[in-house]
Amino acid sequence: MGLFNKWKKKVEVEPYRISAPVAGKVIDIKDTNDQVFNSEALGKGVGIIASEKQITAPIGGQIVSFFPTKHAVGIKTDKGVELLIHVGIDTVELNGKHFISMKKQGDTVVRGDILLKVDFDAIREAGYDPTVLMVVTNTAQYAQIKCNLGNKSNNKNPKLL
Repeated sequence: MGLFNKWKKKVEVEPYRISAPVAGKVIDIKDTNDQVFNSEALGKGVGIIASEKQITAPIGGQIVSFFPTKHAVGIKTDKGVELLIHVGIDTVELNGKHFISMKKQGDTVVRGDILLKVDFDAIREAGYDPTVLMVVTNTAQYAQIKCNLGNKSNNKNPKLL
């Protein structure tokens, strides 16, 4: 964030629908076990206790970051929304084990495209919290980010965020 960004006017936009990247129970980001995410230091968002093994694009846009360890994907929409999907807590330590990437950095995706296949059971058995974290990393640019909690099906419920 630049020195003068604190004076930048927050953007008022019509509600923008961001779907769940995976089916499961959506919880408040503040109730997750990751201090960086639950403090909202990276932005407002949600945690998801996954009930499926596929991570899909919750919005259309370009993949601007896809970590080599396959645990995190950043997508930017043509409207400027910047979204980070982070699979599991401390799963960077797995070095890509239990993750199969279906896309790569630079790819353009539409809502519903499969980004990753994840073995959540193996992640849990390895001693890691498999909660999927999703945040709008440029939250400060928006007047409001509203999160809808509860059980969700990926890409079938409007306005998760």
